[in-house]
Amino acid sequence: IAFPEYKEQEKITEYLEMKCQKIDHIIEKTKSSIVEYKKFKQSIITQAVTKGIVPERLMKECDINWIGKIPQDWKVQRGKNLFIEINERSTTGEEELLTVSHITGVTPRKNKNVNMFMSESLVDYKICHEGDIAANTMWMWQGAIGVSKYYGVISPSYNTYRQKSDTYDADYLEYLLRIPQLVATYAAHSTGITASRLRLYPQGFFSILFPVPPRKEQQEIAVYLNKKIPQIDQLIIKKEKFVDELKSYKRSLIYEYVTGKKEVPEF
Repeated sequence: IAFPEYKEQEKITEYLEMKCQKIDHIIEKTKSSIVEYKKFKQSIITQAVTKGIVPERLMKECDINWIGKIPQDWKVQRGKNLFIEINERSTTGEEELLTVSHITGVTPRKNKNVNMFMSESLVDYKICHEGDIAANTMWMWQGAIGVSKYYGVISPSYNTYRQKSDTYDADYLEYLLRIPQLVATYAAHSTGITASRLRLYPQGFFSILFPVPPRKEQQEIAVYLNKKIPQIDQLIIKKEKFVDELKSYKRSLIYEYVTGKKEVPEF
């Protein structure tokens, strides 16, 4: 163990406290800006999928209390009129295994760093086609739902839904299904004693009211968001990388001075 004289220990401590406080301040400011960018991102998505992207248009009251007003030419429909439950099962278990997350939506399991137990066989897992909605029944209250871009299978304890007709553009629907207000609605329609035990079953999902813009406008909204959101995501990624770099610098700074690799400069 490095054992400098007591006065030098004090000198090193004072110097590191000064330097680390500055680094910590920058880290906290950067983390705060990341939170604000994430809020900004979500507000853009919510505004677009619930109000549209056309300014100064006629609005009307709707039956969805968390939306308030929607554009005049938009409709509101209950889930049971939009979706059906699909219960197609794998007979071979050779399909791609998909996961459903509140962060990334529907993705192949092989692309995720998942340490949870995996069944030896995927036989009897639920088939999920491209364009189907995959819902993690146990975590819907957190927003674990999405429109699949893959053909594969999901856990037999999850739910798969399909549009009755081509009402929604897939990209628009993906954005809509995971906005915070709708996620809160999933929680309100779920059954269970505690948050960790909440489950949203098909009858609950089908009872929810959804906004339905004209198909052409859905596509315009999706194009707008597909351009805007990745730009914000890139800013967030850069800031998160900067935080990691500062943390790494702080660790190396402490190491170098407490082990005598560097000497405290004279002032």
